[in-house]
Amino acid sequence: MSSDYRGPKYIVVSGGVISGVGKGLATASIGKILQQYGYKVTAIKIDPYLNYDAGTLRPTEHGEVWVTDDGGEIDLDLGNYERFLALDLPRQHNLTTGQIYHTVIERERRGEYLGQTVQPVPHITDEIKNRVAEAAESSDIALVEIGGTIGDDENRPFLFAMKSLERDVGEENMLYALVTYLPVPAHISEMKTKPTQQAIRLLSEHGIFPDFILCRAVDPIDEPRKKKITVSANIPIDRIISAPDSDTQYQVPLDYEKEGLGEKILNHLNLEPETTPDWSNWSKLIGRIRDPQHHVKVAMVGKYVEIGEYELTDSYISVNQSLEHAGASLDTDVQISWIDSKRLEGLSFEALAEFDGVIVPGAFGEGGADGVLEAIRFAREDGVPFLGLCYGLQMAVVEYARNVAGLLDASSAEIDPDGPNAVIDIQYSQREIIEESRYGGTMRLGGYAAVLKRDSRLIDLYERLGRLEDDAARLEKMRQNPNENFRVGVILDSERAVIERHRHRYEVSPKFIDLLEEHGLVFSGFHRRDDGTKLMEFIELPNHPFFVATQAHPEFKSRLEQPSPLFYGFMEACVARQAINRRQENGQPETV
Repeated sequence: MSSDYRGPKYIVVSGGVISGVGKGLATASIGKILQQYGYKVTAIKIDPYLNYDAGTLRPTEHGEVWVTDDGGEIDLDLGNYERFLALDLPRQHNLTTGQIYHTVIERERRGEYLGQTVQPVPHITDEIKNRVAEAAESSDIALVEIGGTIGDDENRPFLFAMKSLERDVGEENMLYALVTYLPVPAHISEMKTKPTQQAIRLLSEHGIFPDFILCRAVDPIDEPRKKKITVSANIPIDRIISAPDSDTQYQVPLDYEKEGLGEKILNHLNLEPETTPDWSNWSKLIGRIRDPQHHVKVAMVGKYVEIGEYELTDSYISVNQSLEHAGASLDTDVQISWIDSKRLEGLSFEALAEFDGVIVPGAFGEGGADGVLEAIRFAREDGVPFLGLCYGLQMAVVEYARNVAGLLDASSAEIDPDGPNAVIDIQYSQREIIEESRYGGTMRLGGYAAVLKRDSRLIDLYERLGRLEDDAARLEKMRQNPNENFRVGVILDSERAVIERHRHRYEVSPKFIDLLEEHGLVFSGFHRRDDGTKLMEFIELPNHPFFVATQAHPEFKSRLEQPSPLFYGFMEACVARQAINRRQENGQPETV
């Protein structure tokens, strides 16, 4: 490696002992700390599965699918990166084994290897290394998280590639962090370090020795345990970092900083702080999360909630986080109750009456649809704040068409393909794709512009939270990019627009828009394609405390320090409803 290397520094994060140990959160937290010291940071996630991307994985198996602005269907850890770092990362920042092998085989078929015998080493490992370097090139420091657990066979090529990258850039520009778990078996009530020692040994078999070890556990790790680990790892004891459970994930970077992790990392990478960290706003929001002024209860009526005896809230992790972001801004705690929509079918709705708001998040297919429709009707008729996301908008339109517009057989073509009044229908461009079973990466994906109706609740929310101005600047950049301008569509000079991310095949059928509007449904946002076609993006009911739905997934653009306008408005309405109910209970007038 040449001594005049001027490229980015690298921090490689791997995990030991168990999966789900918190590598993604650790990666995001380290990145946040380094941003506070003035460095331009990016993050890359490596997933060792053979799937090309996360788009066709079941949410109950792999958790939520994260959607990037450029239409990538990505591992949910990229959501942690974007939320913590306030970045919009491209799809190239997620590598899978499937992508790597697909690219190498395509190149072999085109003869690009000039007749060489194509092998895992060096061809697969070089492709990994080159992709990581390309994703990192515009940053000062690139964090690379390797999915899975040390010792997994499928991780070997990626660890080999990282060691090869170290040879290219120099060991002084590379840092390895190992995230491990220290269990406390109930029958002995003692924190055990042996699994961590084994993880260190497994990592060393790849020629990699951790520079820092982040010790996940229920409680902080004590000095005797640190001493045991430092002997196995052969690193200074001050590089054994305690990472105990926290009541909010946003506390994690502050916990790391209590042990001086930021400065220790900079010292290892031969860097000096560029700025003095300022955690004041971050800490203020954490304080509100921990000791809020208000408390509201929200019913989340979803389809990917239960598997066996377990509740899988990872299916909707971004919705959870968006509620927490809005709650922090409004000094409000939100208690989320997950309700599997199949459990609601045919039941009375006394149970929903205790909630201050109802959310129907994204989903696919017909299972549980009747329960969703009943929950939406309850929220609409009883004045309960309602927020529908993607599938939630589609079901809200079906419910309104049936029970207000008089189309008793209104349906979605996804649920009833032969129904006579499909108010939700598949896009024409999607029909051939479905017929040919080409499901992966073929939906309407990524960020698209939506023109907002003037004097609507939506435009007021986006303006109040500063998104109109921010999105206008982003839209102008997209117009100038030939690869992105189709996402802008046509926006007239007199119109205001925002950008939200999408992941769907079905849309509101234009044949029914006039009828629905005649019966009071307001379409408060739309995307106008170059051919003039309008795709409905938002609906609202003006005489309801808060009845709003979007075809998009606004949860993918919510950040702790900049909450989503839709979630903010929803939480605001929940707080107002609770205040009104409290006044009624006390015999006071219905004013807030």
